[in-house]
Amino acid sequence: MPKDRPTPPTVRSRRLAAELRRLREAAGLTREQVSTQTGINPATLYRHETATARSRPQRRTMIALLNLYGATDQQREDLLALSREVDVQGWLRPYHAELPEPYTTYISFEAEARAVRNYESLFIPGLLQTEDYARAVIRGNLPMATPTQVDQRVQARMERQVVLSKDSPLQLWAIVDEAALHRQVGGAAVMRSQLEKLLETAEQPHVTVQVIPYAAGAHGGMQGSYILLDFPNSADPAVVYVESMAGDLFLEAEADIRRYSLVFDTLRAQALSPDDTAGLITNVAAGRQ
Repeated sequence: MPKDRPTPPTVRSRRLAAELRRLREAAGLTREQVSTQTGINPATLYRHETATARSRPQRRTMIALLNLYGATDQQREDLLALSREVDVQGWLRPYHAELPEPYTTYISFEAEARAVRNYESLFIPGLLQTEDYARAVIRGNLPMATPTQVDQRVQARMERQVVLSKDSPLQLWAIVDEAALHRQVGGAAVMRSQLEKLLETAEQPHVTVQVIPYAAGAHGGMQGSYILLDFPNSADPAVVYVESMAGDLFLEAEADIRRYSLVFDTLRAQALSPDDTAGLITNVAAGRQ
């Protein structure tokens, strides 16, 4: 990536940040007190505790903090090892430097996630899109994008889908508003192929697809689409990703995770069962709805 662009945060950097913050709070210290006793700039401490630093913590910084916090030998060993690995990206390509920074951050998180819960109100979820559908969506969303930029976005979206076919595949639970099935993105032929792929992918044991029918009326998802990511290590906090024209958000507070999880559980209850969903998609693809 270009030198003037920060490396996207990784799951490891988030875990290290959370542990450093937890140890400081357990020691009853403020960042200002830590700065006074170690000489480490408060702004630097903040960046390391929020995974926004451009580089990994230096070893001497880590040792000074762990000494001050009274870390155990095991904590010291684990966190020093973790600090050496924080820059390891789960999956990034050289051309991703041309993509928006929040999107490359999301790609990195998605590649390391154990499970994804995705609600979409207007589109078929990105991990389930065909190339033609993805191209039509990206062109429609980004009318000022150059052909090269569109190609890069499409390539990234197609390559992301490898998470569904790796040895330990991502567990995907996708809920889609019925409107996404009827919107003719790219034309009738593109939509027919897209719906066929949706049915095919939903047959995989690690993929669940549900549709919220028009008959369900108003529901919690009408406020907007979002993605909840859970990670294999329980020490890695879940994260909510919300994409909007006003800017992309990554939410990590426990209250936000609970709120979005509750909404998703409510949507699952309101949506058609996976079998009834497959029937609806089949009918829409055949032009019977």
